[in-house]
Amino acid sequence: MPKVKNWQIGREMEYPYEGQRPKRQWAIVFDLNKCIACQTCTLACKTTWTSGQGQEYMFWNNVETKPYGGYPLGWDVRILEKLGRQDWEKNAPLEGKTVFEAAAPTERALHFFPKDEDWMYPNNGEDDCAGRVEGGCHIKDLPHDRWFFYLPRTCAHCTYPACLAACPRKAIYKRAEDGIVLIDQSRCKGYGECVRACPYKKSMYNPATRVSEKCVGCYPAVEQGLQPMCVQNCIGKIRIMGFISPPWTARADNPVDYLVHKKGIALPYYPQLGLEPNIYYIPPVHAPREYLAQMFGPQADDAVKRYLELRQDPIAQGLLVLMGSTDCILHSFKVADGLASGYDEKGGEIVQVPVVEPLHARAAYDEKLATVRTNTP
Repeated sequence: MPKVKNWQIGREMEYPYEGQRPKRQWAIVFDLNKCIACQTCTLACKTTWTSGQGQEYMFWNNVETKPYGGYPLGWDVRILEKLGRQDWEKNAPLEGKTVFEAAAPTERALHFFPKDEDWMYPNNGEDDCAGRVEGGCHIKDLPHDRWFFYLPRTCAHCTYPACLAACPRKAIYKRAEDGIVLIDQSRCKGYGECVRACPYKKSMYNPATRVSEKCVGCYPAVEQGLQPMCVQNCIGKIRIMGFISPPWTARADNPVDYLVHKKGIALPYYPQLGLEPNIYYIPPVHAPREYLAQMFGPQADDAVKRYLELRQDPIAQGLLVLMGSTDCILHSFKVADGLASGYDEKGGEIVQVPVVEPLHARAAYDEKLATVRTNTP
């Protein structure tokens, strides 16, 4: 197989096709310290894209509880078990094999094929922090050893998609203009090879139309300069969609580049699989570091430490405040004089917000009105 450069694992790897990066690459950053699993993103995506026949169990965007949740069931642990041990030291290339390199000679990618039942329980493991919590169980001390966090997921629109590699019909393609991975449903015959191959299980089969479907990155919105529906509707303001550069051309004023390459607090999930996914997560600071290293790679501990030091970094603070402040795609940003500003592709200002919101303390007793106004506007 050809060799391609995968910067996330620090080395070249085998991939069925020659490497060719798009002109720009769609990407989303999620701050997992803010996600409350309200599922607003899930419903925004559902009502926009998957309300049709055969899509009843189809969630292009979902939020699952880690470590026990998963949609489909056990999607992550099952592929990790198949892949086996993967050695990876900090600041060194991945020593183990990717799903392409570990695949059997007759397969394009190491895989498992979910059963129908695996797709039917999207809420399994919801809010589960340590098996089944018994009634009356309470937390006596903080910090404590019970933990979980919410993981929102969409298609990662990978640089090296396993779904594209596995499709025998060549129905899956990656757009040169923005890196979004789509399925040409006029060519798809529903063989399901993409469902098998995608380790993140974000390609799904529609039994009514008998073809595969997947997250389209809300490309109609992106083409108009707007962020995807799941980003626009995020109540917790944990997401920002933009275009990521490879590390050798990263720009400090690009919001996604800054969080991923310059600040190093946003990491890809399961980069050891080898797809170079383009959704990135700021790891939760309260989860065990060993688990975070398994999910986000050996840089996870450093990312947590940098996140905890953000009070000393007004630029990063300003950028995090810009997350969720506009529906438009931010191509660049600037933080100065206590204000964070976001700009469009042509350099026009889209939004400006204060890095720190002003606080107004109201007296419990208003002498002018001679009334107690605690807890009132």
